[in-house]
Amino acid sequence: MEIVRVRFIDTKNKGCENAPAAILHCFKEINCKENGSLIDKSKLRFEEIHVDLDNKEEAEYLILENAKEIFERNFKSFFIGGDSSMLVSLIRAFEQIEKDSFILVMDAHAGCQSSSSSSLSLLDRGWLKRLVEEKKRNILLLGTRSYDLYEKEFLKQNRIISIDMSLLREDREGICELIMERAHTASGFFIIIDLDVVDPAFAPGVNSIEPGGLASGELIYFMQRLQLLKNFKGAALIGVNPDKDINEMSVKLSAKLLAEMV
Repeated sequence: MEIVRVRFIDTKNKGCENAPAAILHCFKEINCKENGSLIDKSKLRFEEIHVDLDNKEEAEYLILENAKEIFERNFKSFFIGGDSSMLVSLIRAFEQIEKDSFILVMDAHAGCQSSSSSSLSLLDRGWLKRLVEEKKRNILLLGTRSYDLYEKEFLKQNRIISIDMSLLREDREGICELIMERAHTASGFFIIIDLDVVDPAFAPGVNSIEPGGLASGELIYFMQRLQLLKNFKGAALIGVNPDKDINEMSVKLSAKLLAEMV
């Protein structure tokens, strides 16, 4: 099992490149899960995909090639970003190893923005749009609560299910069961967690604060249940910005999520 640092960011998200080191520092201080079971850290390998933040094209290539090797040699792999700029390469790599994959994306934002500006913005806010325009993918969005009209129409046209916060508040357990039912038939199940899916009251250290998100305990609940699936192959934690954090709340929550999943 590997835990991999990926410092790749869009230039507008300065600070996120410091998240991997901060999260792992807190993670190494955690000895057991909430249920009391000890974390055997001797079974964990800590690696980094080294990228040049000023060379986006090369960085995407390096993440793709390195992530493929990591997925091939591990039953479970965990990646710590960075921001969503890394996700296109990461998901492409996962799908090359798992031919029948299912991706759960937990994010306050839909990732489908259209932009005629520089490619930098598309690396971040338009990452899901890039993937979906390539081919149909088995992806489900959870906790998304910030759309523009273009994004809502794009998701509808491409038949991408997005479970919003109103449904989550009504039936958290039922939604979790639905996700598990859909995920268990895939050859590999992978989770993307952008920490802005959490309400900023619990995680203020993120790039783009969106009120009305999950409580930290609710996100932990999902991770504790979803990681029980036999085809769970790991997760990516992104979107944490230690420069904006308060009392390490976001960093420590990310470390706790990682501890519950390994």
